[in-house]
Amino acid sequence: MLMKINPLVSVLHLYDVVNTPGVTSDISHMDTAAVVRGFLGQNQLEDALTGMDLVIIPAGVPRKPGMTRDDLFNINAGIVKTLCEAIAKRCPKAIVNVISNPVNSTVPIAAEVFKRAGTYDPKRLLGVTMLDVVRANTFVAEVLGLDPRDVDVPVVGGHAGITILPLLSQVKPHSSFTTKEIEYLTDRIQNGGTEVVEAKAGAGSATLSMAYAAVKFADACLRALKGEADVIQCAYVDSQVTELPFFASKVRLGRDGVVEFLPLGPLSDYERASLEKAKKELATSVEKGVAFIRK
Repeated sequence: MLMKINPLVSVLHLYDVVNTPGVTSDISHMDTAAVVRGFLGQNQLEDALTGMDLVIIPAGVPRKPGMTRDDLFNINAGIVKTLCEAIAKRCPKAIVNVISNPVNSTVPIAAEVFKRAGTYDPKRLLGVTMLDVVRANTFVAEVLGLDPRDVDVPVVGGHAGITILPLLSQVKPHSSFTTKEIEYLTDRIQNGGTEVVEAKAGAGSATLSMAYAAVKFADACLRALKGEADVIQCAYVDSQVTELPFFASKVRLGRDGVVEFLPLGPLSDYERASLEKAKKELATSVEKGVAFIRK
């Protein structure tokens, strides 16, 4: 629905293995410019992807109480693999936004699929970590007594637990936090997903805030595709910012996807220590994704 509202979208294709005809009919009545078409089931997947400039992958099962993002791994890994195989055939030049968890592993899976197909362009494959940024902006704004729209918190690392590292020393507008505030904010940002899972008491995970974050990120990609300059967002990408093959940090987006990696900048002692912990965990998650495709 949020993508149908976006004025930069001319054609919107919806694909799933269930329910797409109903959802398509429903949102097609909205009086916005995007033409909506629905595609149902595996045999229509390639048609759904043909000619697309941007592909958003939120597919998979949600988290339930007690589940970690890794518990979702096998189901969601298989879904991402199937979708990426079709992308490689039908829209290999598309910008791909991967939301399906665990993002730390599903993005490396997508990369391996594209490598096998001979279509891998690291600049066009983006893991969506925008929900971490959205949460960070919101929670920091609460502490500072500001409007979240006026706050910008870089969030680097990955998209699960301790791999989510908000750089509170680089918050805009510049702010200083007590040690207690840093610990509280870091913990809340890292566990924001669990907060929602527990509040929904078994009825699912973050869907509405995730949809908002996904569309905010997709809009940035569309603006960059259109040629807008200086579109900068955090994303989990094939990266040389650290020694890890994949890492989330601020990138500049352009017509071809990622056109520049922004440096991490000066880190506090707390952030440096947290980054080392995050890197260990991330390395394992990346390897798990690569191993899934190679086995």
